[in-house]
Amino acid sequence: MQKEVLDSAKDMLRDAIIQNLDIKIMFSSSNILHIADLGCSIGPNTFIAMQHVVQVLKEKYHNNNILEFQVFFNDHVTNDFNTLFRSLPIDRSYYAFGVPGTFHGRLFPSRSIHFAHCSTAIHWLSKCPEELLDEKSPAWNKGLIHYAGTSNVEVFNAYVAQFEKDMEMMVIISPQSIERLVKFFGSCLIDLVNEGMLDESLFDSFNLPMYFPSPEDMTKVVEKNDCFSIEIMELIYLKSKLVEETDAKTL
Repeated sequence: MQKEVLDSAKDMLRDAIIQNLDIKIMFSSSNILHIADLGCSIGPNTFIAMQHVVQVLKEKYHNNNILEFQVFFNDHVTNDFNTLFRSLPIDRSYYAFGVPGTFHGRLFPSRSIHFAHCSTAIHWLSKCPEELLDEKSPAWNKGLIHYAGTSNVEVFNAYVAQFEKDMEMMVIISPQSIERLVKFFGSCLIDLVNEGMLDESLFDSFNLPMYFPSPEDMTKVVEKNDCFSIEIMELIYLKSKLVEETDAKTL
């Protein structure tokens, strides 16, 4: 599914590079173009995405042999970077680097990245909202593992507040929702509680640290940040080729 999302955004990404990225402004004495993939996981989707970016840049600048490309693959320190680098394409036309750490924090020196890419990763928050873990709080999320499907506005607002705290960065591609998957996952955990295989207090204290921003959310947080401007925002209604009908077993 992540591959299908990448494919559906290829034209938008190409247009952004062709229309907005100007290396004459960016470069002074260096001929190295720095590209970052935030939330790279272990591939192969990250390699497909980065090769597409590099290829578009080459085409834009007519395969300028002077240009060289450095790609920084970023993910949490627990990411399997060994597998990632063992899987690097042999015919890649860039130099690969690993950058362990959360993209909610500082990762690179000032003015060092020319193009940042992030696909189906920005919905992960830096942490669960603290209010969700307090039994005395109106946002105590008893019986649920996410805000999806909840009628408690306090829970939803807690997620929105955490999202706004986290979102001080550049974003390209974000999923809108995986509500069905979350509900299936939650119902499986409830079954374990009912069967006595999982303590209910553990279930009630568990919440998924994910928030799926709307276009309005994204506009608000980018304008508040005042570091970036939105050139284009487009909703893509992707019908997956993987499955026609999704059920709990398939997911």
